[in-house]
Order: sequence, then C-alpha cells, then structure tokens
Amino acid sequence: MSSSKNMYGAGLSEADKPLIAELAVAAMEELVTMAPGEAPLWITSTDNSLKCLDEDEYLCTFPGRIGPKDMGLKSEASRFSDLFFMNQLKLVEIMMDVNQWSTMFSGIVSRAMTIEVLSAGMAGNYDGALQVMTAEFQVPSPLVPTRENYFVRYCKKLDNKTWAVADVSLDSMRPASNQCRRRPSGCLIEHWPNGYSKVTWVEHVEVDNGAVHDIYKLIVNSGLAFGARRWVKTLRRQCERLTSAMANIPAGDGRGAIITPEGRRGMLKLAARMALSFYTGVGVSTGQRWTTLSGSGADGVNIMTRMNIDDPGKPPGTIRAATSFWIPVPPKKVFDFLRDVNSRSKWDIISTSEVQEVAQIANYGPDAGNCVSLLHLNKPNSSQIIVQESCADSTGSYVIYAPVDIAKINDVLNGGDPDYVSLLPAGFAIHPDGPGQNAGEILEVGTGGSLLTFAFQILVDTVPTEKFSLQGISTLSGLIKCTADRIKLAVVGDLNV
Repeated sequence: MSSSKNMYGAGLSEADKPLIAELAVAAMEELVTMAPGEAPLWITSTDNSLKCLDEDEYLCTFPGRIGPKDMGLKSEASRFSDLFFMNQLKLVEIMMDVNQWSTMFSGIVSRAMTIEVLSAGMAGNYDGALQVMTAEFQVPSPLVPTRENYFVRYCKKLDNKTWAVADVSLDSMRPASNQCRRRPSGCLIEHWPNGYSKVTWVEHVEVDNGAVHDIYKLIVNSGLAFGARRWVKTLRRQCERLTSAMANIPAGDGRGAIITPEGRRGMLKLAARMALSFYTGVGVSTGQRWTTLSGSGADGVNIMTRMNIDDPGKPPGTIRAATSFWIPVPPKKVFDFLRDVNSRSKWDIISTSEVQEVAQIANYGPDAGNCVSLLHLNKPNSSQIIVQESCADSTGSYVIYAPVDIAKINDVLNGGDPDYVSLLPAGFAIHPDGPGQNAGEILEVGTGGSLLTFAFQILVDTVPTEKFSLQGISTLSGLIKCTADRIKLAVVGDLNV
C-alpha cells in the first residue's frame, strides 16, 4: 500500500524543486492561519459536528495565493480538533513516515507513496522536512471512487509546543488530469501535559463528486466521508489501539481466557493486518479493477479478481466481492447486531453452527464495542477459530473477521509471528447516511439510516496463474446477495417489532 518508489518513473527536475518549496511555504502560512481561526472564516455545520469554511471570507483572507479555484470542481473544507494520549513527536513522525501514516489511516488511505524527499529536516527531527507524495483517499465502498492527490508535504516546528504539517497539490506537475485538487490542508500538533497532544485538523479540497453513487452523495457532500472529523476520529481510535497494544496488562482477557501480554500484542497485530487487508480491498482504488456482475449501482454485486504470488500472509488465487446498500436502521443498531455472536446465525450462511466467544481483547477507549474477539464454532472436530475485530466511532464502524486455523492462533498466543498467518478477511463497513440523525420515523436516505458495505472473498484456486472460473464468481456473488438479504430482513424486521 505504501512505498518510497517514484510511481511516475523519472524524478523531479532541479527547476521544479524551488517552486515546490515556495508553494509549500505558502501552504504552511495558510494552514497556520486557518487552523486556529474562528468566525467569520469558520462557521459551525448545521448539525454542530464540525467547523466549515466560509468560502467568501476565505477568498478575501487568501486572495489567490495558492492559485485560483478550479471552477469545474466543488469546494470541501472542514476543521476538527481533539486530544490524544500520544507523544507529540511520535505524532509528527507518523505524519512524515509514509508507511506509518498510511497504516495509521488505513481506512482512509488506500495507497500512498513518497515520490521524492527534498529535505529530511533538521538532524534528529522533522523540522523543515519536505517531501513529494502521492496518495489515494477512500471510503470503503465500491460505490465511491477514490480521490487521488499528488502533493508536497511540509513539516515545521512553530514553537516549543507546536508543530505543523501542511499539504498542497502540485497540479502543474501532475502527469495526468485529476478530479481532486488538494488546497492547503494538514494539522497543528500541540504539546499538552501528562503525555497528551492536541491535534487540529484542516481538510480542504476541490473535487468532482459526479461519479459518487446517489446513496453516498449526502455523506460525501456533507464532508463526513472525507472531512477533518473522519481523519481525527480515525487517529483517535488508532491511538487507543496502540495504547492497548503497548499496555502491560496481566495475563487474561476479562472472560477467563489466559492471554499473555505477548499473545495480546500478537493478536492485536494480526487483527490490524486483517483490517488493513479489508480496507484496501473493498474500495475503488486505481490499483484494483471491479466488475459489476448484476444489477446496477447499489443493486449490483461488484467482483474483483486478484492474483497473489509472493505474499506469505495472503493465499494465492482469491476472488473478492462487495456490495453496498442503504437500510433504514441507525448505524449503532446495525453495528451492535453484526458484532453480537448471538446474532451471527441470522446472517452468516457460512458458519451454520452456533458461535461462542472464547476470548476478547478490549481496546482502550469509550466504546465497549472496540475489541478483538476469538470466536469458536460449536461443531464437532472444528479446526478453525474466527478472529473478529469490531471498532466504531462517530464517522463509521467496522466488523471484520477471518477464519484461522486453531494451531496458528495458538502459535500467535504463545508469541509466534502473526505476519505469516494466512487471512481471507470478510466484513462490514457501516456509515451514517448523512450528517444528522432524525429522531422520528426513518423512511429515506439521509434521515438517520445506514450505508452498509459487505465484502467477502474466497479461495478458488491454489495455482495463482490460472484464470478464475465463472462458477467460483457465481458462488461468491450468491453468498454476497444472500447475506445482504438476511441482514436486511433481520435488522429491519427487528426495528418493526
């Protein structure tokens, strides 16, 4: 998903570099002004969830410094802040290391590369670091195209307590036309007492949303899908996860199972790789090709074929399918239903027997649903355990799972390397259908329902050079459709009881 390799081949010319540095400095100045700004530059959104930019005031404050607005694109700008239990310098390092950054924001960043490092910054830190990057940003659904950006990232220490990381698109150097332009965006990272940091995030783009499916247009246009709030909430959830992984917790999981600290870290690492595989496999990245098998838009099942030859953590010869649809049920109700082992038999047509949770590793944070569970199939001679990760915040929630051989899980629990455990993740991405929740009757998209994406994959051939059979594709499509129908019947039926 990430690399330091130049995806465009030739490096930047020497003539380009001073222009890029000048643009980065201008972007930093704009970010530092925008991030702490208040009215009239920033106004509160209609649902009071985040700050949105007043475009007229913005144009008056920054008249043409980064270039004129592209009249064919729509402006999206938002700001959001939160506190994190993480060292300030560690957060700076995450932002400036493409591998850490793309992993931390794996639900948003589908691909990322460093094209060229123009400056590594001061010795021992990233003050003055300047690097040209490319990245794709996604919503985990085949119905929302990714946003590709080619940009420069600049890191600067503003004072003894504050760092800033600024991005801005390099449109004039782009090798091909693009439907998303990144205006000055980024974050301020402030030192707070007792190991905390405050992050203020600004997300500002110009974009063409014409290819977004109708059921996702409200969440995308409102800024919930790609805006500052989603970046900050994702960062908070991941920081809580890292805290949980590093904590020195006595052996046990609160349910009687004996899980050592080493086993706990191994399971969280395995679950993180499982989630990463799910995120990067369900969106519409330029590195992946989807084919709609039947129906159109939200009524169709999207199929992607992928060959794997040299990744020991992924079986060769797999196909993946996904579908997204709207249901008139609030996201929390859908999340609680899908993560509950007692509800699993209502939708999981693969696990025909009852499922029992035999261990749970909770993540730090306010939501008790954020955890990694080990689920056992109650059937004779079963040799598999289901690893399940459930995580949620106000911008989206996920239930991701994969069957794993019991012997492999025991090896990880005893300190073995989780990177060599083969995984075929499946799962759900659950998003609100719009910026507000309607307390009354839920009848249509945008009134408090959920946008649900279900993705599943199967191993159809152990010889990765052979083409996938139509029978395998048909089987996977049928599994997806049947599961979606069962979920709709179960959760909508429960709502009407």
